[in-house]
Amino acid sequence: MRLLHTSTFEIRTFPDGETPPYAILSHTWEEEEVTYTDLKDFHSTYVTEKKGFGKTKSSCCVANAYGFAYIWIDTCCIDKSSKADLTEIVSAINSMYQWYGEASICYAYLADIVSKKDIGNSRWFTRGWTLQELIAPQHIIFLNKYWEPIGTKESLQSELSARTKIPVYILSGFVHMENISVAQRMAWAAGRQTTKVEDRAYSLLGLFGVSMPLLYGEGHTAFLKLQEEIIKVSDDESIFAWKSAKEKNHSGPLATSPDDFSDSYDIIMRHEHYLMSR
Repeated sequence: MRLLHTSTFEIRTFPDGETPPYAILSHTWEEEEVTYTDLKDFHSTYVTEKKGFGKTKSSCCVANAYGFAYIWIDTCCIDKSSKADLTEIVSAINSMYQWYGEASICYAYLADIVSKKDIGNSRWFTRGWTLQELIAPQHIIFLNKYWEPIGTKESLQSELSARTKIPVYILSGFVHMENISVAQRMAWAAGRQTTKVEDRAYSLLGLFGVSMPLLYGEGHTAFLKLQEEIIKVSDDESIFAWKSAKEKNHSGPLATSPDDFSDSYDIIMRHEHYLMSR
């Protein structure tokens, strides 16, 4: 796992089992993010003039102020250059849910929000990747556009639940994800968007405890493959409790996107694997 040093801005790689305590950033991507390649010359004019430089530096400063020597930021801790090893990218995406869950603290940076009362209006709640970044970490500090704390995952439970329709008992970690129906978990992802259509599936891998090869260019097929992987490890029949979100009905047994589960928030799972509505 690669981590960014919060004082020197240097990347270090740690073997499994030897990772030090670290913070992790949750954010929405913007123009000119600082990349892994940029860190080789972090203080160059080319890098410091990037629009994303301030976010990377501020993330490090906040983590350092809280006593963390290392932070993980997806934009610069994963090498996504053309020269990157594809297996590294696949491994990182398949491990992301675990990394967020094992972080000592997660900083959720809401670049478009100033006040806590406006938190529900943030773009952060509309993106695919931020779903797992909300659920996996035990501790989250929400920061406004000025990097000022506006609340925590615990203190904002009611607001977060109202905005996402994720029950408070899930946000609190009182119920293990395996005890939540597939349909309900899919419903949380309904309406969320990703830049690449395949990422609507790939961003849900950790939420369902599955892994799969990544093939950008396969389009909506990725979501079908995700459901096939879920069926291999779960006998929860709620995966079939969907209806087409498109005007033209889809006749296959599997949904075409998380949007097809938009009405499945109330489907719960019993040990007998019956479907019932609360």
